[in-house]
Formats: sequence, C-alpha cells, structure tokens
Amino acid sequence: MAKHKTPLLDQLESGPWPSFVSDLKHQAEVRAKNKEKVEFQIPVDVVEDLLGVMELSYKHGRTHWKHGGIVGVFGYGGGVIGRYCDQPEQFPGVAHFHTMRVNQPGGKFYTAEYLRQLCDIWDFRGSGITNMHGSTGDIIFLGTTTPQLEEIFYEMTHNLNQDLGGSGSNLRTPSDCIGQARCEYACYDTQALCYHLTQEYQDELHRPAFPYKFKFKFDGCPNCCVASIARADMSFIGTWKDDIRIDQKAVQAYIGGEIAPNANDHSGRDWGKFDIQKEVIALCPTECMWMEGKKLMIENKECNRCMHCINVMPRALRIGKDAGLSILVGAKAPILDGAQMSSMLVPFVKVEEPYDEIKEVIEAIWDWWMEEGKNRERLGELMKRQGFQKLLEVTGIQPDPRMVQEPRSNPYIFWKEDEVPGGFTRDINEFRKYHRR
Repeated sequence: MAKHKTPLLDQLESGPWPSFVSDLKHQAEVRAKNKEKVEFQIPVDVVEDLLGVMELSYKHGRTHWKHGGIVGVFGYGGGVIGRYCDQPEQFPGVAHFHTMRVNQPGGKFYTAEYLRQLCDIWDFRGSGITNMHGSTGDIIFLGTTTPQLEEIFYEMTHNLNQDLGGSGSNLRTPSDCIGQARCEYACYDTQALCYHLTQEYQDELHRPAFPYKFKFKFDGCPNCCVASIARADMSFIGTWKDDIRIDQKAVQAYIGGEIAPNANDHSGRDWGKFDIQKEVIALCPTECMWMEGKKLMIENKECNRCMHCINVMPRALRIGKDAGLSILVGAKAPILDGAQMSSMLVPFVKVEEPYDEIKEVIEAIWDWWMEEGKNRERLGELMKRQGFQKLLEVTGIQPDPRMVQEPRSNPYIFWKEDEVPGGFTRDINEFRKYHRR
C-alpha cells in the first residue's frame, strides 16, 4: 500500500516510454520488503516521501526543495549538493536529501563488480536512486542525510579508490568520449588528456574559487559525442590538418550498392539506392566535394570537418593522419545572458604529453576570468562583455580568420591609437567622411 497518493505522477506512467515514476515506485517497494533484513542508515520510506513531495510540487506548481546552505565532506568544497525539503513534518524521509557527485571513469567504462559495489554503498547509506549520468558526466547519488556524507566518502575513497566529482563554483568533473579505446574517428586520446587534467587540477575541482562553474569536455572528433561545443567552457575537439583519406574503390562500392551507407545502419530504415550526389555531395556545407568521372574529389582547404561524408561512407573516407585538437571556449546553457555555443580559440594543437601548450591556454584564461569575472558569470559571458580581442590579448594567441564565424558580421580586432602612427587616425577620419557623403 503506497504511503502517498500520487494521481498526477501516475499520469507519467501512461505513455509508451519507460517512466522514472515506475522506477521510483519499484525502489520504494524494494526498500519496504527489505526493511527487516537490512538496517538502512537513512529512513526506509525515503523514496515514498520523495514521491509524495514531487506530487505536492506538481499540485502547487512550484518546488518544495529549499536551499540549505553549505554541506559537504571535510576538506572538500565540492562534490556534495545540499538538498532540504521545506515540508519536513509531512515528508520526514526527505527532510535531508543530499546529492553526491561521483567522478565517472574515463569514457564511462565500468566493470559489473565496480557498479555493484557502488550500488551496495548507496542502497545501505542512501536512497538507492542513481542517475547515470548527469549533464556534467558524473555518476549521481540522489538522496542521503548529512551524517552519512562522511561515511560514504570514506567507503568510496578507502574501499573503491573512488573520488567525488565537482559541484559549485569550481572546475566541474572533466568528461570525455570513448576516444581511441573504441572509436576509429578519434583524433587524439581523449581519456589520457581527460585523466591528466583531472589529476593536474584537483585543487580547482574540489575547492571552489572561481566566479562560477567551469567545464572541460573532450570530444575525440567533430561528431561531438559529449556535446562539448554546446556545453563546455573549454571544448577540446579532435581534428586533423591534412587531407581526408579517400578509398576510390570503396566510393564506387557505395555507389554500386555493394556497401550500405551509414555504416550498415540497423535502425530498420530503408535507404533505397544510394545516391552520392544527393546524400553526400549536395549536403556538404562548404560545397567542397564533387565527382570527376568515377573519382570523388575534395577541396580540403574548404572542408570544415563537419564529418557528414565520413559518417555516411566510413569505409571510403577517413580522417587525416596529421591529427590533434581544436580548443573552443565559451559555451553555456542560459544562465545570465542566454545560451551560446563555443567560439574557436586555438584552431589546431598537437596532443602530446605533458600537454604544456594546452595548460598554458587554460591557466591564462583562468587568471583573466578569476580577475574580471562577476559572480555567477560564465566564461562565455565575460567574453561577450569584454570582447574576443581581450581574450586573445590575455592568452597571447594571434588572430586567425578561422576564429571568425561569418565575415564582416562579428569583427573582433580593433586598432589602438597609441599603437599606430598619427597619420593613420587622420586617414581613417577622411575615409569615414567620404563614405558619409
């Protein structure tokens, strides 16, 4: 018998898709059945009360979670998100309902034993509810009480050799794609770079000192499987300098129907006869591809690495051999000033240990942002406020045409009067007068 009636939540179970409500109800039943066998460290009815407070929020059209101030583990400013219910008398099981972020393994590779150990800790000392994975990438432990935080942290660090992730105004847990471990498109070892920077910047990860959150995300190629270009303050996206490799025999095999397009897509879609003109050449955003007789030609200087042609014909087209990464900066969701995508900062850098070139860029940006950033101002908002030219000045990076998205619509380089001869100012003023006439 359910502790709380949840007619509004029940509606979410009626669609054709799996429902988190069903999962929560199942978890509540499991805890109720095991309460005689297991001495849970937090209230047995935590999940029941969670369902109750959610139903109340749906009914009232507002949240019933309140900001509870600072809560965490000793020595760390990040990794724990305090959560308190504003109806503790009605829902005592969730009076405290803290979230813990656990630093996910590189590429999100797990063993069954590791996951079982994590779940055992959380079933015993938390609600048993997890989120794989949050937007930052972490394993999310949802719902425990303040006295259990140190206990969970001790068990994770001593028994699992596992650290917490980032939360608050700090470096958030760096997140990467599977990279060269499983993907033929990866232009660099995402897991190696992600691990190195996670270790290098432990202080920045666990002891908040930034104006606001800061995210690293590592994509092995422009397919952007961790969506770094849309979500990361610094995106590290794999790319290449030389030409796309073409196997002309395989191109003809695609055209002749001997090889299925889109890597033998098993979605059930009927592709019909493959038309290279319609499905590849005409969809190239820079129009850099064409056929000469039976040969596919690419003007590589015009290619912007969108990956469409490679995705459609992976056995005919390959990424180049001279591979590295591009560094883009400033992406974010709507916070103070709306959502924005990353802007190109470093078009190409080789990815070689100890990654000093990459770390120099990171630290120059941090110095500027920590000095000039306002409270809760992301890097992208500071860039918008002070200008891209200022970012180039603080990083010492020379302007590059590839930093401009659209010609003449977003200029960022301006001359300074003290840096040019006096006659230049006079000439510019004469030029402006002429054009006014």
